[in-house]
Amino acid sequence: MILRVRIVLGIALALAVSGCAGQSAHDLLNRKPVTAPASDIAAKHEIFVATTRQKATKDPRQVFDGDRSLTTSYALVDVTVPKIHQVGAIERAKGSADSNPAKQFTATDVVQYGDAQQFAKAVGSNIAINGDRALVFVHGFNNGFDDGVFRLTQIAHDTKYPGTPVLFSWASSGKTTGYIYDKDSANAARDDLEATLRMLAKTRVKSIDIIAHSMGTWLTMEALRQLAITGDRDLGGKLGYVVLASPDIDVDVFKKQMIRYGKPDKPFAILLSGDDRALKLSSFISGDKPRVGDYGNAADLASYGVVVVDLTKTKGGDGGLNHAKFADNPILVQLLGDRLRTPAALRAGEPQGAGLDNIGQGLGKAVGSVAEVVITTPFKVLTIATGGE
Repeated sequence: MILRVRIVLGIALALAVSGCAGQSAHDLLNRKPVTAPASDIAAKHEIFVATTRQKATKDPRQVFDGDRSLTTSYALVDVTVPKIHQVGAIERAKGSADSNPAKQFTATDVVQYGDAQQFAKAVGSNIAINGDRALVFVHGFNNGFDDGVFRLTQIAHDTKYPGTPVLFSWASSGKTTGYIYDKDSANAARDDLEATLRMLAKTRVKSIDIIAHSMGTWLTMEALRQLAITGDRDLGGKLGYVVLASPDIDVDVFKKQMIRYGKPDKPFAILLSGDDRALKLSSFISGDKPRVGDYGNAADLASYGVVVVDLTKTKGGDGGLNHAKFADNPILVQLLGDRLRTPAALRAGEPQGAGLDNIGQGLGKAVGSVAEVVITTPFKVLTIATGGE
């Protein structure tokens, strides 16, 4: 028992140091403008936001804080990416220091919309201009508003996503001690995420892709379940890829969610890792109940019609937590982009998991040593051993 407590405390300490977000301060905006030569900027991204957070009044630099709102607010954040950016990384200023656009991700402007109609008009226009696709990102536990904005910027930039990035930012406290608060906040945001997805579906969008991480996968599955209950589980045919990365969901709860949702018609993937230390703590808090993100029976999950990609033997870039491999492993994030750039509708007729073997081959080149990716579909198991000895 003493050993077990020490292990849990060790994991908790690691979370306290790194967290899901890895940032102690949650300032999005600079105190004063910092300029940089255009030659030092790789790109500027427009990140549309729907959030159930309160507007930040104590520290306006945060824009939205960790307190819950009973209504959804909407915004647009302009973010620049420095030319020195490395794939898989989010270059951030330390603490509350101002960001230098030549060296770090920098939010240069924020527009807040007065209501849902204004937001729908703005995001709809952007979708029509930029490829008729939208990528909705739902962040996880211990994330400030800034963390979600910068993570989606990194994903959109590194994957070269051909569409409009939309962040759904629920009211995480952004604190390692806020697990229960965050879980309740995710529950409170289910209707808001459902409404946001329906709003997007009413635009000219042809495909709404979803990437959810950690506790955000619980929120996403609940919203999809609610859509299924209303008889519109695929948003009128516009739902595209669904990617659940490191799902912080009780396995039995996930199974019930999938039973209600039904076997997916479009590519639906779970990215898990048996060495995910953040989920070990979540399992402990939840009474030793296994989480989907580190579940050892991929075939059991795949029987519900999903593709399971086991990344246990690949490297993560979050200081040993291994909780964000989908976004911080350079090769994996690029291969995810290769996948996303082909609309899900064109892959709907493929066997689940078709073409995923290149993920393993690419990861082997990335880690430079023996790596193994196990891809489990409803029909087969594909094990890919790559790299040198």
